Amino acid sequence: MAEEHLFADAYQPRQIARRVEEMGVAKARAEALSLFVLALLAGAFISLGALLFTVIVTESQLGFGVTRLLGGLGFCLGLVLVVVGGAELFTGNNLLAMAWASRLISGRQVLRNWCLVYLGNVIGCLGTVLLVLLADTAGLAGGAVAESALQIARGKVELSLLEAFARGILSNTLVCLAVWLAMGGHSVSDKILAILFPISAFVAVGFEHSIANWFFLPYGLALDGQAAISLAGVGHNLLAVTLGNIVGGTLLVAGVYWLAYLRGDSRQG
Repeated sequence: MAEEHLFADAYQPRQIARRVEEMGVAKARAEALSLFVLALLAGAFISLGALLFTVIVTESQLGFGVTRLLGGLGFCLGLVLVVVGGAELFTGNNLLAMAWASRLISGRQVLRNWCLVYLGNVIGCLGTVLLVLLADTAGLAGGAVAESALQIARGKVELSLLEAFARGILSNTLVCLAVWLAMGGHSVSDKILAILFPISAFVAVGFEHSIANWFFLPYGLALDGQAAISLAGVGHNLLAVTLGNIVGGTLLVAGVYWLAYLRGDSRQG
């Protein structure tokens, strides 16, 4: 039986839709402390991926596209740890909208999950920022990592609200598609491979992920000795990107796949 499972074909899209729907019900009904602890982990995991991206792009001489692609591959560490290691990530949990659309869970349950997980993600990110500062990772390459972190943060706060919102939509479309594809795999290697391309793509082309930004922006602020990064700009980015992430995950992935595969047999929970 184990051998049959090892070589089993990937789940088909309609099966993935059912699996995502069932996952949404389980997450919506999960005990609060477990959700929160797993959300702390996810915030830390995504932060580690963001830090790895920062180190990879520092002083790279490989050219813009290749450097961004390698940085994106490094950032994949975060979602690989979330999916394979087991954690609760706000952006991925936007897929709970499928179970809500099928009336298996209530809007209140969805909001409970999102609020708990978002809070846990934020605290996990800020805790990781503190540890990274204590470790003086910014001092690597003679302080070049600190300059990269500042440049990344400055670039984010300089985005207009519309740019940040649109990039947030596109980012979480790809993140939720990565989770969707990973749900189609059977093995750890299946799941990792499913994650690599969508996540590398969103990072390489500069889309915006709200939870990653809870690492990038506070880290940049902590290293900013010249007050070049405004708190207002940080707040505007996080708000616009979070809203964009919700739209991308709920409408462009959960909503579209629900219409395609589950609309005809929705039911009361």
